[in-house]
Amino acid sequence: MTVGGLVAYSWTAAAAVPFTRNAVLVVLLPGAVVAVAAYGRPPERIPPPDSMDVAGFSYWAIGITALFEWEAAAFRDNSLWWHPALTTLIDPMLGARPVKAAGILLWLLTGRALVRR
Repeated sequence: MTVGGLVAYSWTAAAAVPFTRNAVLVVLLPGAVVAVAAYGRPPERIPPPDSMDVAGFSYWAIGITALFEWEAAAFRDNSLWWHPALTTLIDPMLGARPVKAAGILLWLLTGRALVRR
């Protein structure tokens, strides 16, 4: 699918009301397309690197660990006003259709890049 088609799909998908049948279909349809594409044309294997970049890995590990810790602490504290979950912080931004469409487009392009890789 072309980038223009992905933009049109993400704009249309952004109109779906959360937690409805249409919202589920918005997620399942691209997932099924990516699964069929990945199954039908498996990627060539990339050879492993000779050595691992420990510094780069540790930066990613620290960042991901911090995000998981934030969510776990918010869950433990029942997302009190002084310690909201990350999803609670992002929800107001995703209320605007252009921002929601941009997020869906980024998600679609990421899936496309992973399948093409």
